[in-house]
Amino acid sequence: MITETAGVTEGKGLRHELYSYSGEAQFLTGVMSFIDDALAAGEIVLVSVPEQRERVLRERLTGSEPRVVFMDTSALGRNPARLIPAWQRWISERAEEGRPVRGVGETDWNGRGVAETAELRYHEWLLNLAFAASPAWWLLCPYDTDAVAPETMRAVGRCHPFVLESGTHRQSTDFIQEPFAWDELEPACDPFEELSYGRGDLAAVREKVAACAAPYGLRGDRLRETLVAVTEVAGNSIVHGGGHGTLRTWVQQGTLICEFRDGGVIADPMIGRRLPASRSLHGRGMWLVHQLCDLVQIRSTPESGTIVRLHIALPSL
Repeated sequence: MITETAGVTEGKGLRHELYSYSGEAQFLTGVMSFIDDALAAGEIVLVSVPEQRERVLRERLTGSEPRVVFMDTSALGRNPARLIPAWQRWISERAEEGRPVRGVGETDWNGRGVAETAELRYHEWLLNLAFAASPAWWLLCPYDTDAVAPETMRAVGRCHPFVLESGTHRQSTDFIQEPFAWDELEPACDPFEELSYGRGDLAAVREKVAACAAPYGLRGDRLRETLVAVTEVAGNSIVHGGGHGTLRTWVQQGTLICEFRDGGVIADPMIGRRLPASRSLHGRGMWLVHQLCDLVQIRSTPESGTIVRLHIALPSL
């Protein structure tokens, strides 16, 4: 890991730091001190924050500072699994330039449901794993305590080895290096439909999902993307999950949910969350699923097998 220095200059991996703040003034104080220190150390700063926070940062920065790069993540949508590949791409590009890198990454938690909140917490935990062997860089994660629930703040605190507090960067006493503790999945919304599938049944899986989506106006390119995703997940059940699985579909709060269950085990917590190698034909299936769906939830244990839930936002009718 990175040693404690004024800049990002030694070692490998990510220095993952939490900054809890309340209100715009505290946000600016902490984040601007971080940016100013980075610029003084000759580093590049990549900033990914909600629109209203980006606006106040741009106003505070004096003149045009080419070493502060604002990253638009709107194209990534609300799926947290797309964030790590995006950071990997940005960090690798800057590493090729030979410049030390810092990042400021804040997620908009407003309007997030239970499933999205759980995946955002998982994303924070996975960052430590994803960049353990990367070139050294430093990521500050601001969290607005006025917008984020106290139980969520406690959970993300356990995912950050470092904190910025009262102007001081230090190791966190709340960080816990242990397997991620999942919340229970929300129960399937009743009524749901169910289909058992096996070898030769991928067409039936697609037909079932298309029939469930049709009354809600899911059609055209979005339907085709959904069918690609469900084919990939069902195919994985057949190849890696014992040759068969069970599909459940239901609609909940404007979202089509397709849940796949099988007897296989996914041992890789980073599945689908790595940037695929440009020349590799392998490892792209679940990455593609994450790109096509608005949210993907994966739960897998040797005792219970694997559950994969695909969330697809339905058009407003």
